[in-house]
Amino acid sequence: MTVVEGGSGRDGADDRDDRDDDKGAVEDLYVPSPRRLERERYRRARARRATAIAALSTLVTGAALYLLVVGAPGWPRTKETFFNGRYAREAFPKVLEGLWLNLRLLLVCGAAVLLLGMLIAVARTLRGPVFFPLRVLAAAYTDFFRGLPLIINLMIVVLGVPALRLQGVTVDPVLLGGTALTLTYSAYVAEVFRAGIESVHPSQRAAARSLGLTNRQALRFVVLPQAVRRQVPPLLNDLVSLQKDTGLVSIGGAVDAVRAADIVVGRSLNYTPYIVAGLVFVALTIPMTRLTDWVTARMDRRRAQGGTT
Repeated sequence: MTVVEGGSGRDGADDRDDRDDDKGAVEDLYVPSPRRLERERYRRARARRATAIAALSTLVTGAALYLLVVGAPGWPRTKETFFNGRYAREAFPKVLEGLWLNLRLLLVCGAAVLLLGMLIAVARTLRGPVFFPLRVLAAAYTDFFRGLPLIINLMIVVLGVPALRLQGVTVDPVLLGGTALTLTYSAYVAEVFRAGIESVHPSQRAAARSLGLTNRQALRFVVLPQAVRRQVPPLLNDLVSLQKDTGLVSIGGAVDAVRAADIVVGRSLNYTPYIVAGLVFVALTIPMTRLTDWVTARMDRRRAQGGTT
């Protein structure tokens, strides 16, 4: 027979209700001290003052910049050439249509960059003399493509590969441009992953081995999850850069947002479509930038509080 301490379930519920009532009564009796009320009033006043100063400073700065630009001698001609509403309305739908190609390139190249960058980073961190040639090749790859300007890489791949007339090799400028972007950005991402792998303390790998995991299992289940989690902010920064650089595939003739703007410019001899394309990319980039800032701040707070990164 089991004896339940503290009485029956009904009695226990009554006890809890009584404790809740006592707690509520204590909270109702609490009255902030005059010193605390004065401190809170001071903080609210300081916050209002800081907000007002920031708003006034922003207004003054914006007005000064506006007057500086509008008062320039060449402003009327610049306004007609770069900020013409008629050409902006004409270019906007075409730029949005071309932007769909940039978004597809971002998704496909982003996934390929993450995969290839991870493989290169793992190859550079392999241990043992038998993997020396692989480590050398991975290091040579990252050194070469990090040093080669992206625009030159695009020209070599987009214009040079079709000139070879290789059987079965595509000449599509979109695929070739995406390949060039993947080659360049995978070198940068590989170094990000490698830094994350090397930041994991060797004791983590040793502990995994002591539990019976192989080197491959320790890398997969212990080292890589920590490395990737620590490197999320720089990876997001590289993704933001990749998003902007997808516009460079237009040098091969692919009709993306930049090329669509260029077509309108060539017909109208007005540069407003470039401004439209630039603003579209900015509007697309800002949310990802704010996401990167939020993730970075969140990880910094967790690290400051002693949480896992």
